[in-house]
Amino acid sequence: MKVAVLDKKGKSTGREVSLPEDLFGVEPNEHVMYLAVKSHLAAKRQGTSKSKTRNEITGSTRKIKKQKGTGTARAGSIKSPIFKGGGTVFGPQPRNYVLKLNKKEKQLARASALSAKAKDESLKVVEDISFDQPKTKDFKSLLDSIQANGKILYVHNEESISSNVIKSARNISKLETVNVTDVNTYQILHADHLVFSEGALTKMVDKK
Repeated sequence: MKVAVLDKKGKSTGREVSLPEDLFGVEPNEHVMYLAVKSHLAAKRQGTSKSKTRNEITGSTRKIKKQKGTGTARAGSIKSPIFKGGGTVFGPQPRNYVLKLNKKEKQLARASALSAKAKDESLKVVEDISFDQPKTKDFKSLLDSIQANGKILYVHNEESISSNVIKSARNISKLETVNVTDVNTYQILHADHLVFSEGALTKMVDKK
C-alpha cells in the first residue's frame, strides 16, 4: 500500500511512501486491541482506594449492651458495620490493576490499530514541517488543508521536529502530539484521524 506525502498546504509533494503490509495491512484482531486498550486504561488507575474494616476502627471493644431483655437485636461491638462509624464490609482495598501483555500481543494490537486506520483512509502523511515561530493558526491551517478533523493524533519524530511545531500544536483542542517511539494502540484507536510526519513514518518502518 502506498500513500501520498502532503505538504503543509494539503497538496501532494509528488512523493509516495510505502506502508509495509505487516504494519498497515494485517487483518485487525479486535480481541487483542481490546486487551491493549484495557491494559492501557488499567495502568492509569492508582488503586489506592481504601476503606477501614471493623478491626481497623478506633473504639471500645466492650459489649455495648446486655444480651437479652432490651427488645432489640443483639450487639457486641460499637465497631460493627451496622452502626454509624463502624467498619465497612467488602469495601475497596488497595490493589494493582496492571494487566500485562506480552511483546507479540502488543505488536499485533498496534499493527491491527494502524491497519484499521489505513483501511478506513483515516491515515495521512505530511512532509516534515517547520515554523519560524510558534503559531497555533499555522498548525490549524495545516490540519484543515489535509481535511483532518475531530480527534487527531499527530505522530512526529522528536529527533527532527522543531520545538515551534510542538508549541504551535499544543493549544489546539482534540489534538494530541506524540513521539513515534511512544505511540500506543489506545492513542491510535482513540483518534478519528492519524497524521504521520514523513520522518516519523520512516523511523517506524525502519524499527519494526
